[in-house]
Amino acid sequence: MPELDAVDRQIINHWQGGFPICEHPYAAVAGQLGIAEDELLQRLERLLADKVLTRFGPMMQIERMGGAFVLAALAVPEERYETVAALVNALPQVAHNYRREHLLNMWFVLATEAPAGIAEAIARIERDTGLPVHAFPKEREYFVEMKLAVRA
Repeated sequence: MPELDAVDRQIINHWQGGFPICEHPYAAVAGQLGIAEDELLQRLERLLADKVLTRFGPMMQIERMGGAFVLAALAVPEERYETVAALVNALPQVAHNYRREHLLNMWFVLATEAPAGIAEAIARIERDTGLPVHAFPKEREYFVEMKLAVRA
């Protein structure tokens, strides 16, 4: 893990939620941190490049924007796992892909701009892999808002 200074920790601890919605949000955040906007952007780029952060951006409720998402799973033969993972991950509709110790050993999230895109993505995965996709549409939504604090 790269060394984090007090400003890095402030960025991570204070901006996991409540990022300002305004014309110049990075300048607003930088001002609150007492640094220049360019420095904030450079720090974010470094934190992403160093894999301290895996993502920095908004979380959207895609269904309110007309899109759709679904949790999906495959039962992938072990000898084909890496090949199938590469095929699945190549699709822009795949948001996450996790390996599990289970008969359904590959779990991923499909997110599309329109509900019809889910069926299209599933058909593409089934055609490319030759494996049936098990889709688990959302029945109920929970908002967890887990935040992880960085300490010195």
